[in-house]
Amino acid sequence: MAQQMGIAILSGVHKPGEHFAGEIEQSAAMGVSRTAYREAIRILTAKGLLESKPKAGTHVTPRKRWNLLDPDMLAWMFMGTPDEQFIRDLFELRNLLEPAAAKLAAERRTAEQLGVMQAAIADMRAYGLATTEGQAADQRFHATLLAASGNQALATLASSVGAAVQWTTNFKQRANRNPRDPLPEHIAVCDAIKAGNAAQAFGAMETLIDLAFKDMAFAL
Repeated sequence: MAQQMGIAILSGVHKPGEHFAGEIEQSAAMGVSRTAYREAIRILTAKGLLESKPKAGTHVTPRKRWNLLDPDMLAWMFMGTPDEQFIRDLFELRNLLEPAAAKLAAERRTAEQLGVMQAAIADMRAYGLATTEGQAADQRFHATLLAASGNQALATLASSVGAAVQWTTNFKQRANRNPRDPLPEHIAVCDAIKAGNAAQAFGAMETLIDLAFKDMAFAL
């Protein structure tokens, strides 16, 4: 129920400021128990989509308060056709974070982290990004790269970045029967990190994200 309501808000069916009817009326209209409805409201409130106040009731919050990097929210956003401005914002954010993380990873990565990234690339090659296994390997690569930066603040963003990678890749695969293969860019990033070349790692990750954004724009 939280997913259904969340998608409706993100897709604009329910606008910011829109007021929801009372718990009794809403749960009856949706054919669910009041307990289930209350829990769905709690989930959406925690994600910043709704606000409930005594006497004022429940309403949709302004977009600036939405936790758009929440992995569930990213999944809901991509269940339809995502907003083009949001896609641009998402890739701009990735371009601020991941090249810097790649640069740090070239200087700080451990042998174990490098091995995980190399294994992820091998799985991407073996399974392809049209498969669940290949997409999971892609997520693993990016999450490990953030961890390899040695920066705990960056590493905490792994779930959000991983979700963004997963759902943009999934959308591109649905929208285009013959999408571009991004494996060479991942290999270039990994090779630069292995060689300890920070500047090359930074540039390779910038190229990877730039091409991924162009792929996404084409898919849209």
